[in-house]
Amino acid sequence: MSSGFLSSVAPAAVRSASRTRSLRAGDIRIVDGDTIDVRGMPANVRLVGFNTPETWKPSCTAERQLGERATARLGQLVRDAAAIEFERVACACRPGTEGTDQCNFGRLCGALFVNGQDVGRRLIAEGLAVPYRCGRTSCPPRPEPWCR
Repeated sequence: MSSGFLSSVAPAAVRSASRTRSLRAGDIRIVDGDTIDVRGMPANVRLVGFNTPETWKPSCTAERQLGERATARLGQLVRDAAAIEFERVACACRPGTEGTDQCNFGRLCGALFVNGQDVGRRLIAEGLAVPYRCGRTSCPPRPEPWCR
């Protein structure tokens, strides 16, 4: 898979108040452990800074099972949150391709925080995801340790 299709740069350590918006759990549909659909956004959003196992076309049964657990856990974090914040961030794509199928499968990129904590960091701490950091216009190969 071309790195131009993958997720974006790491979530900002300091959130920009102008790009961050508060959401309710009902504004978010969980697609998988690192992808959400946010009401009002024109496309699904790839959450940045981490990678979860695939639930669509997994490489092995263990990957599918762990991907389902990551998806369920993200849903639980969102449902149980007292506060949810979403920040749209630029995707790591070749110039002019963001928002197209040539970049990140047409997904937008963002960071999601529940009760002030980045959901990616939480999923990593719980063993349901691995860190994944991209540069400005490309990403390294995705870490996929699930089938070893």
